[in-house]
Amino acid sequence: MKLAIVRQKYRPDGGAERFVSRALDALSNHNVLDVSVITRSWEGSEQANRNIIICNPRITGRIQRERAFANAAQQHFAEFDLVQSHERIPGCHIYRAGDGVHQSWLTQRSRILSPVQRKFLWWSGFHRYILAQEQAMYQHPALKAVICNSQMVADEIRHYFSVPAEKIHLIYNGVNTSTFTPGLKATYRCAVRQQLGITGHVPVMLFVGSGFERKGLAGAIHAINIPSRYSPHLIVVGKDKHSRHYQKLARQLRVADRVHFVGMQPDTRPYYGAADMLLLPTLYDPFPNVVLEAMASGLGVITSQQCGGKEFIQPGKNGFVCDALDYAALRQAVIQSCDGDFTEMGNCAREQVEKYDLDFLSENMLNLYQQLI
Repeated sequence: MKLAIVRQKYRPDGGAERFVSRALDALSNHNVLDVSVITRSWEGSEQANRNIIICNPRITGRIQRERAFANAAQQHFAEFDLVQSHERIPGCHIYRAGDGVHQSWLTQRSRILSPVQRKFLWWSGFHRYILAQEQAMYQHPALKAVICNSQMVADEIRHYFSVPAEKIHLIYNGVNTSTFTPGLKATYRCAVRQQLGITGHVPVMLFVGSGFERKGLAGAIHAINIPSRYSPHLIVVGKDKHSRHYQKLARQLRVADRVHFVGMQPDTRPYYGAADMLLLPTLYDPFPNVVLEAMASGLGVITSQQCGGKEFIQPGKNGFVCDALDYAALRQAVIQSCDGDFTEMGNCAREQVEKYDLDFLSENMLNLYQQLI
């Protein structure tokens, strides 16, 4: 079976790209599949072990580049038995909705914009192009299946596009439960905390993600602004061109000495080992891989109603779920976490995700492919 996976750009720190890489690793163990990747660029070190098809038309302009890549990728579709796209490209057989529903994202982003900014957002030529591509893809007769990584996204797709239930398949992301383990604490906790100047037994929250506005860093910084008897620290792993804005916010809230920006990290395990909880009040996220990684590493999770990862959270047992913009609720969640037992909450989190390993992912994906052929 010849399978093509389409992802416009592979970036090592990207959540969708990590899913693609993990899926390729899992599927490569099955000789029934001949897997290729159609992409504009591949920045991963593993390119030598992949059949990479580069589609990179030299065109300027954001919309033009999107359209040119889609057109170039479509030229290869006939070469494969199945085409699984991670981009909104009409004509694919399988679409993995890892980016969620664009209209849902725009609706959530509108909540933090002024009335004038909202109008520009919805009138944007780029966003209108993406919305049109999304609609065309879901209506295209070639589409056989939609893979959703959360029930939240599955519900949104049915709501906005009336996709038949039999075409929607809920397949959660996989996580390497041997790489991400509670044992990371023993390996990294003391060294990382010492490196960051975190002394004593203070609580440490962890934020992981690039694109700080969407991932909810402002909410995370507000969330640690709680009574001084707790004094939780926040480690921020990721990058954003507006990092100074968030550093300024930390200073304004007088928590700058407790917020540690460490930039993008090729290996996040040391920071999972150093932390007590993952704090990710994302504005909109279908199901971030970092939720699974944190839980597998024995961390409870505080996240938002707009995060598909909420489906794995049992409030009070392995984390808390709040509205992304309800800073009072986020602060209360941090307080309750600090007053509770981090170890017990982390153990519960680990138990929740143990079955979602890479073998579980590959079995689900292969079952789907076999149904469609």
